Amino acid sequence: MSRADFQLPNGHYLASHSAGRPLIRVGQVIAQRYLEPWAGNSAEPWAGWLAEIERFRQQLALLFAVDASGVCPQSNVSSGVAKVAMALPALQAGKPLLMSEHDFPSIGFALAKALPLGTEQIRFIPKHLDLTDANVWERYITDDLALVWVTHGFSNLGALAPLAEIAQLARTKGILTAVDVAQTAGVIPLNASALGIDMLFGSCLKWLCGGAGAGFMWLRPELNCQCQPKDVGWFSHQDPFAMDIHQFQYHDEALRFWGGTPSVAPFVIAADSIGYFNQLGIDRVRQHNLALQQQLLEQIGDLVVSPHQATQRSGTLIINVGAKQPRLLSALQAAGGMLDERHAGVRLSPHIYNDSDDIDAMIAAIQAVVTAGGRD
Repeated sequence: MSRADFQLPNGHYLASHSAGRPLIRVGQVIAQRYLEPWAGNSAEPWAGWLAEIERFRQQLALLFAVDASGVCPQSNVSSGVAKVAMALPALQAGKPLLMSEHDFPSIGFALAKALPLGTEQIRFIPKHLDLTDANVWERYITDDLALVWVTHGFSNLGALAPLAEIAQLARTKGILTAVDVAQTAGVIPLNASALGIDMLFGSCLKWLCGGAGAGFMWLRPELNCQCQPKDVGWFSHQDPFAMDIHQFQYHDEALRFWGGTPSVAPFVIAADSIGYFNQLGIDRVRQHNLALQQQLLEQIGDLVVSPHQATQRSGTLIINVGAKQPRLLSALQAAGGMLDERHAGVRLSPHIYNDSDDIDAMIAAIQAVVTAGGRD
């Protein structure tokens, strides 16, 4: 493994929280695994395409240590969330669910429209509370809940939820757990089976470097059997090629949530990228991520407003220089930095293709902003 495995722009790319960089071999993968079944000698591309989507499911199962029968491709996270919310009996019966005001807004939008009682059925942990503190979650996880929605890594906070503690508490109360791994898949190791998680939702765009369009969901197989999705299509059928309009049978796996004719190319790309990271090892990615974060913390830790404790921080650090914050992003960009800013500060996310030179360049640019004309 080296930086040479990835297509990197000139400069210091530190925005993997937004979109991970593609592998160099992505063009070859598309040609061999997507175009060849379609443009080659076969009259029917679907056999080859479906084999690639099965590869995607198997690689995700390996990544999260789960049963591949529970994995269903989705175009994005919101799509999977809406389908499950409309199919879970407890939610459709009106039982409440818990989420946080710091969760990605799209999730709240999808849930509010899919639930029979809309936003009245959703309880929120207020945004001013510390979501890394298991005691906060314990206070809000009440016995009457049907489900707890947990964002594993908060995109705008650089923080990790205490997932093990939340999952254990929910299990003891008979409450389902649904986990958003969009900001952690590919950088934070996660054994969903060992934690007893019920559902995962995510995408491959960010740390998995798999591009847009390859979303996914996973349900515990025994939970999947309780659900009868409303949003179905021919690939939700046990036999998609049966072609009998009068007979529909739900797929006995999570593919019952799949729907109509699927996209293929995004999953071909993502399957290869996930396979790369599975072979590399997410533990290795995380250790590299933490080491580069630590390099920055040791130099300018007083400017890092996201968690400093390794077990509480996601793959992203948030930088805020106070009154000089309006100058920071443009200064980093002028120094070759490719990153972005949210309300708490500039987001900086070192991945496996970054090195200490990238971090040193950003440290120098940040220090120059702080010391220019005296610190405000």
